[in-house]
Amino acid sequence: MISVVCDAGPLIALSGIGQAGLLHGLFGEVLVSGKVRDEVEAGGTTGAGANLFADAPWIRVIHLTDPPDPLLETLLDQGEAETIALALQSSAALILMDERKGRKIARSIYGLAVIGTGRLLTEAKKAGLIPAVRPLIDQMRGHGYWLSDKIVTEILRQAGE
Repeated sequence: MISVVCDAGPLIALSGIGQAGLLHGLFGEVLVSGKVRDEVEAGGTTGAGANLFADAPWIRVIHLTDPPDPLLETLLDQGEAETIALALQSSAALILMDERKGRKIARSIYGLAVIGTGRLLTEAKKAGLIPAVRPLIDQMRGHGYWLSDKIVTEILRQAGE
């Protein structure tokens, strides 16, 4: 199992469709920052994720030993900045983040490996944890999680659907 640091968006999206356990199935332990925990417990706009930490002991909240790089705090919201900072602090192999700007900064400036929720779903299908990606994407969108048609088409192509 690899070490993964997760941002709030994917946790809220997966919680909203009852699939947060996919993270545990693929990665074992998931690391989050204190700010990400706060955002997830707030539940986004739908309340999804409000009870996630009580139900998922495999999610570990790690407090940063140093504040995020000021560049991160200038360009990103606090949760995304802390996610990247935590990945650097913990030498995590992977970040799970959906926000495009945060993903680009994590990759291009810090050299971190980043995937999004869509890729996570394709990996879950390949691992036999779910039978199909399309119904879960449809549920996420139905719960207000925004994914462009172009991204959905690419996710489904990668999933062979």
